[in-house]
Amino acid sequence: MKYLITFLFCVFPILVVAQARLPESRSEISLSFAPLVRDTAPAVVNIYAKVITQTRQRTPFMNDPFFERFFEGFGQPQPRVQNSLGSGVILSADGIVVSNYHVVGQATDIRIVLNDRREYTARVLLGDAESDLAILQIDGVEGLPFLPLRDSDTVEVGELVLAIGNPFGVGQTVSSGIVSGLARSGGANGGGLGYFVQTDAPINPGNSGGALVGMDGRLIGVNTRILSRSGGSNGIGFAIPSDLIAAFMRQAEAGNDRFVRPWAGATGQVVDADLAQMLELDRPGGIILSGLHPASPLASAGFEVGDVVLAVDGAEVHSPGEMLFRMGLASASDTVTMTRLREGDTAELTVTMIPPPEDPPRGEITLSEDASLPGLSVARVNPAVISELRLPLVSDGVVVTGLGTLGARVGLRVGDILQVIDGREIVEPEDAATALERARRGTRVQALRRGGRVMLRF
Repeated sequence: MKYLITFLFCVFPILVVAQARLPESRSEISLSFAPLVRDTAPAVVNIYAKVITQTRQRTPFMNDPFFERFFEGFGQPQPRVQNSLGSGVILSADGIVVSNYHVVGQATDIRIVLNDRREYTARVLLGDAESDLAILQIDGVEGLPFLPLRDSDTVEVGELVLAIGNPFGVGQTVSSGIVSGLARSGGANGGGLGYFVQTDAPINPGNSGGALVGMDGRLIGVNTRILSRSGGSNGIGFAIPSDLIAAFMRQAEAGNDRFVRPWAGATGQVVDADLAQMLELDRPGGIILSGLHPASPLASAGFEVGDVVLAVDGAEVHSPGEMLFRMGLASASDTVTMTRLREGDTAELTVTMIPPPEDPPRGEITLSEDASLPGLSVARVNPAVISELRLPLVSDGVVVTGLGTLGARVGLRVGDILQVIDGREIVEPEDAATALERARRGTRVQALRRGGRVMLRF
């Protein structure tokens, strides 16, 4: 008992001292995110954009299940000004700014407000609706604060991050959280390049285009959307990775006004547990190719239908969106190395990245204003058209590329592949243009729409 009392007597003062210890330095007293915010917040800007849209006169019949098709395109279009609010991140001292396409992509007037209340006008250098990114330029400036980009592949789940933006237009706001997930696939606008960093840092409307910053002060991604039923932050936000932002910057600096996306010319599906068992894999993973266009760079490199793509440039891929993202990081003239699995054997194949070919030439024709369907546009299907209109990979023939003023009223849609008009087979754009130029009451059109056959009469 004497030894126990002695032990407690010796230890107790040490515990008391440890628990009662006071901060010994100013840095320990002010431990916070404040130094990081001071360094990064000046590079995050508020963006105010004006978009002019065309609206038509409304009528109650437009919402009627029977009459709505008779009132498509009814009334004269009226211009309407819509204001868009968002955020952006300065990427260079000479005024290169990144934001979301849905904030500035269609804007006619863009105003940027810095953290110190300076205001500038800006213009879009390069935008892409599919990946929801836009690169802007502030002209005539230098010495602006900016954020360096961080390699997205170095980001890990659990890292502390800050989200900086202008939620609800209340002014620049900072929220904190962690990286709660990586490689979240699913297009920002339903596109294939959706590949996101997930965070639980509160993100709300107005944060779009703002910065997701790591503890090293570098840009991890651009906040783009939230997963919410109410419209407010529920702790699941998504940011576009900085590697894709870097690819956009390279193309903007090269003078591109649109993002040239490397073309795979392939379709595939995720290798799930059942497919993995059938392929005798030890675990699910990769993309099994279900279709290849004859001009596909994968086909040229030696891939065949049934092959499995396991990795791109050494990074494993687990969804088509992830594979397209990895390919999109390369410019259209670069090569990537893809890991192929075929009949149990793996091989490394070099694939040249190319834009979707314009072969054969699309030969687009737009009907005159005196035609029966004024302004309607048709073109020959080629890989570039397939990519732009998201047509099935094996599509062929002549497709509607623009509706003009009356196309929608007669039931046509962009992407309809015209097969027969009034009994005449449509092989070339000239065939469709001639038939539709003189369309009359009772004209019959047979077309393919999203793989299904449709019959129109007008």
